[in-house]
Amino acid sequence: MIRLAESFAREAHAGQIRKGEGARPYDTHLAEVADFVPRHGGDEIAIAAAWLHDTVEDTAVSHDDLVQRFGDAVAAVVAELTDDKALPKAERKRMQVVNAPGKSARAALVKCGDKTSNIRSVTLTPPDWPEARKAAYVTWGCEVVEALPQVPEGAMAEFRAAVALFRARSGD
Repeated sequence: MIRLAESFAREAHAGQIRKGEGARPYDTHLAEVADFVPRHGGDEIAIAAAWLHDTVEDTAVSHDDLVQRFGDAVAAVVAELTDDKALPKAERKRMQVVNAPGKSARAALVKCGDKTSNIRSVTLTPPDWPEARKAAYVTWGCEVVEALPQVPEGAMAEFRAAVALFRARSGD
């Protein structure tokens, strides 16, 4: 199932690139999250969801597509991680903080990996954003992750290390 999820996600995100220096293919982010999850105890469902976590939000893939291909359990985790794109960006970000405490253990682990990857990207291959915007992104990411339930301590330590690296490099 994990290899299928990886292949499906890479195909769904084909041609997409990450914001930031180097314009890396988007699937590098998915691989980082999918590598994070098993290091911190994630099972096959969580790893598959890590590969797929942005498909419904950022591609033409639907929730029903995921149910058909990967089953209810994987699709449910992805649904927990999918922002409502009908909402304005600021409201979507606010809702991530509001909804974080209600995440399942699998979704919380994937979300922690997602934010860890994103903060590393903001630090190591930064987007062309003003420093204040980068700092605000990291602060918001911390709010989301700190509100998550059931995140293994090792995952939190890896997240905190990413934040510490950002702060060290930015002088924040």
